[in-house]
Amino acid sequence: MRQIVLDTETTGLEPEQGHRVVELACVEIVNRRVTDHHLHLYLNPDRDSDPEALQVHGLTTKFLSGHPRFPEIAQQLVDFVQDAEVIIHNAAFDVKFLNAELKRAKLPPFTQLCAKITDSLLVAREMFPGKRNNLDALCDRFGISNAHRTLHGALLDSELLGEVWLAMTRGQDSLLGDGADTPGTDTVAGAGGAAIRFDTSSLPVIQVTEADLQAHEAYLDGLDKASGGRSLWREIESPAAPESPDAAQG
Repeated sequence: MRQIVLDTETTGLEPEQGHRVVELACVEIVNRRVTDHHLHLYLNPDRDSDPEALQVHGLTTKFLSGHPRFPEIAQQLVDFVQDAEVIIHNAAFDVKFLNAELKRAKLPPFTQLCAKITDSLLVAREMFPGKRNNLDALCDRFGISNAHRTLHGALLDSELLGEVWLAMTRGQDSLLGDGADTPGTDTVAGAGGAAIRFDTSSLPVIQVTEADLQAHEAYLDGLDKASGGRSLWREIESPAAPESPDAAQG
């Protein structure tokens, strides 16, 4: 499924109090790869941002006054997210603002525009209970540099969350499907879910390079950091020495 990582910046915390979306960004992921296809828009909210919100995103009323209002770009958002899984960190916050903006534009709620909404914050809390799971903490946990994040920005935050999401869900990948019934062959799902058979005996053998080994070590270092030094891969690569017969008998 096509995935979209989405983030917004707003004038405040509550759309019921007239607060509006001032920035919207969507980053596309296809086949677990971030593509160059993204949507990034600044919006004129026709009001000032609360001081606390302005301190977070830095988007002034003067700057935003030269940009379109939400109804003018609403169809771009609809077209971009249609039939995709949308991944949002703390989705309830962004969705309530998007629903309010879409209602003003006389369009259906956001939940009706996309195939699925996944809250990456809830996923992170299940994976790391009792720990901080905001975007900065997750970037640090997975070794993703966010040094350039001095202010919150919807596009930068979407790009960072895309990297975090791929790191969080890395174990869900599978190269080959189950159910092969002939030695040397296997099947994968093609377009529409149809099974495609191919001959695995013809797959090329690629030798590991020094660069590959270094990348592997860097990846394991990231796992160690994320797990607090409890990565099982290190134990697999460096098994404990076998017990001596004398020790076994003693």
